[in-house]
Amino acid sequence: MNVNLTPKPINFKFGEYINKGFELLKKDFGGVFVGFLVTFLMTIIPFCGLLAVGNYYKYLRKLTKNQQASAGEIFDFKDFMPYFILQLIIIGGVMILYIPITVILFMIGISSENGGEPSVISILFLIIFGICMLVALLYFSLKGFYICALISFKGMTDIKAAWNISKVMTKGNLVNIFLFSFVIGILSQIGILACGIGLFLTLPFMYTANYFAFEDAIQQIEYDEITEIGITEKY
Repeated sequence: MNVNLTPKPINFKFGEYINKGFELLKKDFGGVFVGFLVTFLMTIIPFCGLLAVGNYYKYLRKLTKNQQASAGEIFDFKDFMPYFILQLIIIGGVMILYIPITVILFMIGISSENGGEPSVISILFLIIFGICMLVALLYFSLKGFYICALISFKGMTDIKAAWNISKVMTKGNLVNIFLFSFVIGILSQIGILACGIGLFLTLPFMYTANYFAFEDAIQQIEYDEITEIGITEKY
């Protein structure tokens, strides 16, 4: 079957993803939890954090489709290179953003050592730039929301192409994606109330909800040529 992608803005179903995330936890908590623990262990390996999460989404996909799934499959390094390149890009981007802040802090430090007072302009610029940097990081994180899904579910290895597709998919949905990420982040942290141990029970929800957001988005942009031919012949 030849399936192509036709990037388009996604119909983001905020509540549906959250409900399905809870349903999966209730249906197969043991499987979800074991996979989460394996993912947590794999993130300890340098440069394997995103890879582990991406493989966890593949594992959750099998669980939802009632396919035979083994948590050991999360230790799969097939997608290592695209995730490794993605992490290098993220690290490089953050380092570039931090250069101006480092320079300003260095200048303020020298001024203080010489007995002078830090200039108001320097401090004000530092605050403004810090806010701009946070906004920039948030923007790029939201625009790249679907990159992980494209790598894990569609096997994309070209990060630039995945970024361009994700930009189209998130068009008009940045606020929804931000609120969705904020809400599931809060819900996943409820376990803190149980002396921190409960985090291991609630954190998996963040991944199950994200999985359904990714799965639905991929289905919306898949173009099945065989299905299309069948529809054309029918009419």
